[in-house]
Amino acid sequence: MARDSNGAELFDGDAVTVIKDLKVKGSSMVIKRGTKVKSIRLTENPEEVDCKIDGSSIVLKTCFLKK
Repeated sequence: MARDSNGAELFDGDAVTVIKDLKVKGSSMVIKRGTKVKSIRLTENPEEVDCKIDGSSIVLKTCFLKK
């Protein structure tokens, strides 16, 4: 069961907000704090979600997200 940084349960299709500036490995891209991410997809790992940001498919840890 995937949970965000506040302990709220996450489901496929939820919209979440990034709570910390995140550097993307292998890229110069930075995901800014407060970025809204729509339509997340849960992965087999409950600590990670798959999403699209600026057209790029990215996997984010749930500890950096809030519902």
